[in-house]
Amino acid sequence: MTESHPQVYPLMFEPIYKEKVWGGRTLEKLGRSLPGDAGTPIGESWELADLAQTSVSGGGGGSERSVIANGPLAGRTFADVIAMAKSAVLGDLPLTDDGGFPILLKFLDARENLSVQVHPSPDYAEKHADAFLKSEAWYVLDADPGAVIYKGVQPGVTPEQFRLAIEQDRVEPLMITVPVKPGDCHYLPSGTCHALGEGVLVAEVQTPSDTTFRVYDWGRTGRELHVDQAIQCITFGPAEVSRYESNTKVQGAFAQITRLVACEYFRIDRFEVESSQRQDLSYTQPAVWMVLNGSGSISCDGTPDVSFGQGQTLYLPPGMRDGKLTVQADTTWLEVTFPQADSSRIA
Repeated sequence: MTESHPQVYPLMFEPIYKEKVWGGRTLEKLGRSLPGDAGTPIGESWELADLAQTSVSGGGGGSERSVIANGPLAGRTFADVIAMAKSAVLGDLPLTDDGGFPILLKFLDARENLSVQVHPSPDYAEKHADAFLKSEAWYVLDADPGAVIYKGVQPGVTPEQFRLAIEQDRVEPLMITVPVKPGDCHYLPSGTCHALGEGVLVAEVQTPSDTTFRVYDWGRTGRELHVDQAIQCITFGPAEVSRYESNTKVQGAFAQITRLVACEYFRIDRFEVESSQRQDLSYTQPAVWMVLNGSGSISCDGTPDVSFGQGQTLYLPPGMRDGKLTVQADTTWLEVTFPQADSSRIA
């Protein structure tokens, strides 16, 4: 490995944990050692982040950049490694306008309801330079009996009626309530009014923005609401997602593959692989794996083997050489790929 042209391999990252009033400790089910004591509410684990600036409305401020946790590049930020070896790390995948990676990956643990919120609509973002689109998908990992999410506004509700409902503390009846269970996947285009319900743990794939406008917070105090901005952004009515969500199954060379979401920003497929499988890995464009269960390892020419297990996130760069996958136990992962690049599949 040279300083200017490092040999690339599957990258893993240090989690960036976020304490949230609505969070819990359910991430421990993924084998995580969480910060704080048993009462510290951890709501988010940012698994792969490359944000130059987070939004004040999203509770952030400042940059959030993932740090590599494994191999010879450990301790460097993902952004640093992209700058050092862009083609080997990204292939033809374009960065965002401000030079960041084009998705943000998280785990979210909702011990309580998240705020009812909306992310900027395309029209709002075009008119406000500090607001950025945030389209996202939630894959349900764990859910209490009777758990729900809120996804869109009931048909026929007007902006005036919605604003009055906020003032009168009766927003929930105007939201579309969707029961959820493990294995469900939901796409939420930017502009969709939504909330993650209590008792739900999800993997989240989203465009790299943290611009969030809270419209209702279930009686909690001390957190700012952004009602005027939210009303301008909400796409009233049900979320228009039929052309994005899927549940199409395909039998690959070594895996059962289910296409879950395909939008203009990312694709999500679930891979289910039986134990004792060995497979060559060859990507011409990047892919990200969020491992849901099981275990395995990936070997590459010239670098140490990378072992992975439940709850871990791997970035597979197209420049890795002679990649080989070994699956030790029945394993399931979400694979995130990018329509912006002509991604080569391994199945």
